[in-house]
Amino acid sequence: MERTFIEQASSLLGQEIKISGWIYHYRAMAKTTFIVLRDCSGTVQIVASPQQLSHLSLKLEDVIEVRGKVRAEPRSKVGFEIDLIELTILNPAASDLPFHSSTDISQIGLETILEHRPLSLRSDLGSDIFKVQAKILEVFRSHLRKKYFTEIVSSKIVGSGTEGGTHLFELKYFERSAYLAQSPQFFKEHGVAGLERVFETGHVYRAEPHATSRHLTEYLSMDLEMGFIKGSEEIIQLEKELLGEIFESLNQEFGETFKKRSGHYLPDMMNAPIWEFEECLERLHSTFQRTDLVDDIDPLGERQLCEIAQKEFSNPTVFVLGYPLSSRPFYTHPRKSSSGVNNGAAQSFDLLFRGLEITTGGQRLHTRKSLEDAIRNRGLEVKNFESHLRMFELGMPPHGGLAIGLERLTAQIMQLSNVREATMYPRDRNRLSP
Repeated sequence: MERTFIEQASSLLGQEIKISGWIYHYRAMAKTTFIVLRDCSGTVQIVASPQQLSHLSLKLEDVIEVRGKVRAEPRSKVGFEIDLIELTILNPAASDLPFHSSTDISQIGLETILEHRPLSLRSDLGSDIFKVQAKILEVFRSHLRKKYFTEIVSSKIVGSGTEGGTHLFELKYFERSAYLAQSPQFFKEHGVAGLERVFETGHVYRAEPHATSRHLTEYLSMDLEMGFIKGSEEIIQLEKELLGEIFESLNQEFGETFKKRSGHYLPDMMNAPIWEFEECLERLHSTFQRTDLVDDIDPLGERQLCEIAQKEFSNPTVFVLGYPLSSRPFYTHPRKSSSGVNNGAAQSFDLLFRGLEITTGGQRLHTRKSLEDAIRNRGLEVKNFESHLRMFELGMPPHGGLAIGLERLTAQIMQLSNVREATMYPRDRNRLSP
């Protein structure tokens, strides 16, 4: 007999089937024993007599195989139950587990969860986190493909840093040193010169000695780059449409989960405001009397801006455009004011969502000369970027793009307190195992 997934059993009423999974709940009464079995498609209750199980020592998380008959049951959430014919233990679980899949893992310490990650993935919250994450990736790819983007795969071993060699993990590469890539930025730009519109989903590495709830040393970056743009506003519009479709898909599939956790569905991204950097400083000053911010917005300021947006637009989301050029990477295009004057601002933006920056993007310099000038102005050596600069002699259009941290976005969508909760096995300053 072939195995049947639990979700498929509703169409097999009255038939004998075989299902497999983990024991999620177990309740033994005088005349009846109830077992809730979980597989990757759902849960179902199995009804047995104590005599059928007397020779077994069943417990939560045991891996079992069940042969039984499907019976309609209107009181069941799934509309049916399974009457047990035969049960086999495929692998017993340990008896001293720190928690079970039926436990509310929001009440369990993060270190305990990470040390027993597979067990947490069987829980409702653990399962939802990574199913939401998978859906984000699915829609990210499908949306961009509909807009003529081509997916690329770039190397994660590089000879130097994208931004001049800071925060890099060094590794021995035969007779010389190499580094783990901190961004696919240069490769994306090369892709634009050949394919015009490209995207990538891949890990990046930042050797920053952070120990915060928002930073990882290895994370999944969802990157895109597109040619023939006139300014950052086109990238912002693309992201509004992209995240709009992602959020709509997530609301359709996980809306009840979001409402249960926060009382709200995900917001309409087309309604997200776009504020100039200087305007943001003015709003923070007038609303929160902030006078300490000059060339950047700190984490408190990010949360405060989202509070203002929530109050004014019922949307905890803000695009901040026009950061000071000096605080952005050397390849960032300068931004002119409405009067056409370059006032030291950058064609660069951040997207703040529920108080946290989840996207950095903008327009890039697209001529070799402008890049060389920018490199020198930062005190860097032009010769160190020669292999990259050569690509701008091949016909590079005006271009721009963005990067979204998958784990951060997942954490904000699920309203988790620590980005590590949205990472299967996080890598940070202290953790390399499991």
